[in-house]
Amino acid sequence: GVMWNRPFAQVVVRPTRHTHGFIERYPTFTLSAFSEAHRPALVRLGTLSGRDGDKLPGCGLTPVPSSAVMAPSFQEAELILECRTIYRNQFDPAHFLDHSIDDEYPQKDYHTAYFGEIVAAWGTEGHRTPAATPTAPQP
Repeated sequence: GVMWNRPFAQVVVRPTRHTHGFIERYPTFTLSAFSEAHRPALVRLGTLSGRDGDKLPGCGLTPVPSSAVMAPSFQEAELILECRTIYRNQFDPAHFLDHSIDDEYPQKDYHTAYFGEIVAAWGTEGHRTPAATPTAPQP
């Protein structure tokens, strides 16, 4: 979408996820879309924690440098959005309009929402997108 006159993407991450520490520590992140053929690798990555060791070997995905941000991308991705974090906020259960949502948080580990300004977007032929206006990555 567009927010504050900038192309943006939003992700939500629970603070208990290993990814949360990375997205808090670094100013950029990437989002990747893969073909159905990569589902087994994505299931593997989603069920293992990086806290326990490097989960990439053996999954068939190859990290590669991104074009505009420090966060890595994946060679096998069909679409990659390179983002610079511009906003974050932790979910507040007082704002749940459906109060049963709070039942999904027995440990009260509410997601953090991150808005990323899309500074580059690229992909395979079937996933080409208009290029985001590049901006210099922020340290």
